[in-house]
Amino acid sequence: MLKVGLTGGIGAGKSEVSRLLVECGAVLIDADRIAREVVAPGTPGLAAVVEAFGEAVLSADGSLDRPKLGSIVFADAARLATLNSIVHPLVGARSRELEEAAAEDAVVVHDVPLLTENGLAPLYDVVIVVDASPETQLDRLVRLRGMTEEDARARMAAQATREQRREIADVVIDNDVPLEELRQRVKDVWAELVRRSQSPQE
Repeated sequence: MLKVGLTGGIGAGKSEVSRLLVECGAVLIDADRIAREVVAPGTPGLAAVVEAFGEAVLSADGSLDRPKLGSIVFADAARLATLNSIVHPLVGARSRELEEAAAEDAVVVHDVPLLTENGLAPLYDVVIVVDASPETQLDRLVRLRGMTEEDARARMAAQATREQRREIADVVIDNDVPLEELRQRVKDVWAELVRRSQSPQE
């Protein structure tokens, strides 16, 4: 099994790259999706978040009001650390379960937004960074996700820098390109991942 860590700044197009890798045959473990699952209504994760942040972070239907919680933690490093201390161990445990369920010869891609920030690169055989210019990121966040420019800049600033991400990358996928070009680049990277998964580990 080849363990791949996939990361990239917000708005860099990591989701598109992960989708293309799945098309090629990767087993995807999506940390964001798991992070939502572990705080779904009725879970111990949600109970722990409410205990730490109060009932105000719940929507009327009892689910987590993610924008509300986001506005609290993105402005306060200590509160973000509290949230991470609840969610990260739960995400890690579920990710390991999913990885153990994959075939022995699988290429398992872990989609981890905060891979750089949390120093997780050593956990993977290969780290892929999806890279785009800050201008492209900002444009996508405002145009495609409907964020205000101020909110988009704050989210970008809360993450690792482009240089920090590139520093830990074994492979960089440039996503300042048209989709067809991106698709070809992902196919090339996939061929290399398959080759590595089949060769004896050095």
